[in-house]
Amino acid sequence: MKVLALETATLAGSIAVLDDIDGLIGEVRVNVKIAYAERLMPAVDWLLNASGISIGEIDVFALSIGPGSFTGLRIGLSTVKGFAFSENKPIVPVPTLDAFARTLPFSQHLICPMLDARKNQVYAGLYRWENNDCTKIMPETALKPDDLLGKINEPVVFLGEGAKIYRDRILELFGQQAVFAPPAKMTPSATTVAELAVQKIKEGITADPVSLAPLYIRKSEAEINWKG
Repeated sequence: MKVLALETATLAGSIAVLDDIDGLIGEVRVNVKIAYAERLMPAVDWLLNASGISIGEIDVFALSIGPGSFTGLRIGLSTVKGFAFSENKPIVPVPTLDAFARTLPFSQHLICPMLDARKNQVYAGLYRWENNDCTKIMPETALKPDDLLGKINEPVVFLGEGAKIYRDRILELFGQQAVFAPPAKMTPSATTVAELAVQKIKEGITADPVSLAPLYIRKSEAEINWKG
């Protein structure tokens, strides 16, 4: 079973192709300071061509469903829906922070992925590796950094652009109990999105492509400002 996964929740987007038997076939990471609309499809085409795989050979389309960048999530979802409709293949949505936490397998510390939510907030969750699986301890939410940090009282690994932005505050509160992931692990990965999608598809978990929507957690600026 071949899975094409998209991770578009942050500017550090990625695309991966994974086979449930042969493992990772390839992954492309693109820091999309230029719009996703201009970079995403060329990156998908390049990865498929470099892997010698056609879009018709993909069995499952997976994506990071949020939280994250509203624009990035919408573009990723519309792209995957287009693939799924054209190829008549299933879609598997994967929560962004669930996949992000899995980039640190078998960590002995609590794992705290933090994405910048702007407005002095972060999107964050808390995870722990237990019984060879990454268990969600605190569901993903949008909150102020100090409110998040106040919930933690043990050594923890921080990752994500939120951890970069609030690094000084984290160190002030945690000192040596704070560990920061290495640069290669500081951004979400489409590979772990694909890995979780394989688990879900084997459990029979797929999504209705018509009703599927991003997991925004909070309202967009347009919704907040709309007075209709």
